Amino acid sequence: MKEILFKYMTRWTSLNEEEQQAIVEDILIEEYRKGTVLLRQGDVPTKCYFVLKGCVRQYSINEAGKEVTSNFYTEEQAIAISNSYKRDKSSEYTLTCLEDAVLVVGDLAIEDDMYNKYDQLESMIRKMIEEKFGQVQDEYAAFIASTPEERFKSLLLKRPHLIDRVPQHQLASYLGITPESLSRIKKRVHTDNHEANI
Repeated sequence: MKEILFKYMTRWTSLNEEEQQAIVEDILIEEYRKGTVLLRQGDVPTKCYFVLKGCVRQYSINEAGKEVTSNFYTEEQAIAISNSYKRDKSSEYTLTCLEDAVLVVGDLAIEDDMYNKYDQLESMIRKMIEEKFGQVQDEYAAFIASTPEERFKSLLLKRPHLIDRVPQHQLASYLGITPESLSRIKKRVHTDNHEANI
């Protein structure tokens, strides 16, 4: 698993191998069972994560008591709940492991210590956050402007592995549609693809 971290750090920083090795030795890697709740909506986050293996679902319970899925984090994705703008610092989301997972675990309380110890680490994290924020903005704009079928086709193109890894009712929630609509769209897209290949 540590080789994934090395690959990721090489992409984001100019740290030499010795510095990368030192950071990796300082990093905590934990295994979590399917169903483990990493963070509950309303709690104050104390950890951030990086997925080495597995799938983590981010969701919230809305005012009507309905679960709304807002993201699925899979291999080589960082998970951080940004809530510093809130007075009580509580999370709007719950994070749950949908599969057995192996995660890098960061302790937010010692984040500054890590930055002081490894000065390039802060720059690396900032670049990662900036890229992720840009992606989220683009994805949200595309989501708002697209039809449910276009959203599903986009998912097939960008994250096809989610189709088989995630329960269909959660996938439907993520796409902003009902499970029944998702089922119809999947059939229609499958039929269209089949006819296009004939």
